[in-house]
Amino acid sequence: MVAGGLCQCGLIRLLCSLLIPALFLSGVLCVCLVVLLWGIRLWILRRKKQLNAAGTDGKRPLVVAFFHPYCNAGGGGERVLWCAIRMLQKKYRNITCVVYTGDRDATGEEIVEGAFRRFNIKLTHPVKFVFLEKRYLVEASLYPHFTLLGQSLGSVFLGWEALLKCVPDIYIDSMGYAFTLPLFKYLGGCRVGCYVHYPTISTDMLSVVRNQDTRFNNAAFITNNPLLSKFKLVYYYFFAFMYGLVGSCSDVIMVNSSWTLNHILSLWRAGACTSVVYPPCDVQTFLDIPLEEEKSTTEYSIVSVSQFRPEKDHPLQIRAFAKLLKERSLGQQPSLKLILIGGCRNQQDEERVNNLKSLCENLGVSNNVTFRINIPFEELKRHLAEATIGLHTMWNEHFGIGVVECMAAGTVILAHNSGGPRLDIVVPYDGHVTGFLAETEDSYAETMAYILSLSPEKRLEIRENARRSVHRFSDQHFEETFQLSVEPLFK
Repeated sequence: MVAGGLCQCGLIRLLCSLLIPALFLSGVLCVCLVVLLWGIRLWILRRKKQLNAAGTDGKRPLVVAFFHPYCNAGGGGERVLWCAIRMLQKKYRNITCVVYTGDRDATGEEIVEGAFRRFNIKLTHPVKFVFLEKRYLVEASLYPHFTLLGQSLGSVFLGWEALLKCVPDIYIDSMGYAFTLPLFKYLGGCRVGCYVHYPTISTDMLSVVRNQDTRFNNAAFITNNPLLSKFKLVYYYFFAFMYGLVGSCSDVIMVNSSWTLNHILSLWRAGACTSVVYPPCDVQTFLDIPLEEEKSTTEYSIVSVSQFRPEKDHPLQIRAFAKLLKERSLGQQPSLKLILIGGCRNQQDEERVNNLKSLCENLGVSNNVTFRINIPFEELKRHLAEATIGLHTMWNEHFGIGVVECMAAGTVILAHNSGGPRLDIVVPYDGHVTGFLAETEDSYAETMAYILSLSPEKRLEIRENARRSVHRFSDQHFEETFQLSVEPLFK
């Protein structure tokens, strides 16, 4: 007993004797790290003066840089980018707009021309492109496991390359790489802002893992294993903490919907500098489609417009449509047709389409379902102009540009009762109905049947209400709200 007590006392004395040196060493390392980071910051600021020369009037233009590694992609995020640049060029005279991009297979002129061709957005002044070589570091395919963490850390290295090539005065992350924000703010000395299309991780994702629900981003082999589920939950909570830490560095935060706002406020806790800026949708193109009362027809078409990706949940559309057909009287007129319109990006998307066709065969609805893949824009407009119902089934879509376009084109929209469609888009306008929401296979089938049972006059009234409501998603409204949000960065 005595020997054991002496051993314990000796161990405690040893630990105490090591504590002070350990604390001293930790302090020295922290001081060295601070000095190193401060030295890097001074070096970068000196480099900034060398790279950013004064203009012809002797004044150095304000450099505003957008971090958008896939600026030539042609999606809704790119429309936000070019509309934002166009607004800044119109509002501020002595600025230079820079885009950090990894699209090295195209020249700057080709990228600008592509933006004009796709979105009809013409810039008033040239844009400087900084081409990045390490974009592969943010490719999801590089990280088969721990994808969120891998892409986020990869974005830091990509951001470092961007910072070394051009040091801006104002930095705006327009593609969701929040981990680059502290890099540009604390090492680059920039004022930083961001436009968040969707949170990298959300409280909904945490709930899915916690409840062991099987979804496209939560595989069955994880949900069926309690230990793996617990490990993934710890990983998600750690990542959510880090995500909130880096996001709170932003001086200005813009989000694209109320759904995104709620998640960002929960994770970043920076409500004072956060605002909703709805993305610009090309509503006018669809509003140009004449809106007329339906004439007698032998066929109603139900149209879905979305890429063939797993989260879009096309199987739900097909199953609900099959249930609708089953519940209609045999030979009842008019007949129904489901038209699935979308883009295939790669072989995985093509395989997904083949699986959907097999599902149609199994359910016996192949003759009533048509797939239109990678079709021209004019054909898309024609299908929407002829459609009675616009169908959307993605759970918790952050906004829903496709939903807005269907409403602007004059269809009666039936969207998923979650995310942006529920909170921002398919909402009453001046107290009038603008569309419908559903969640399950049964509710979708029942609501489609209800819409088809309405008189043409009632459907026309809903379509007109929907059209009036989508003006708040126009380019002009986006530019006004974006300008108000970013003003603090220019003061």
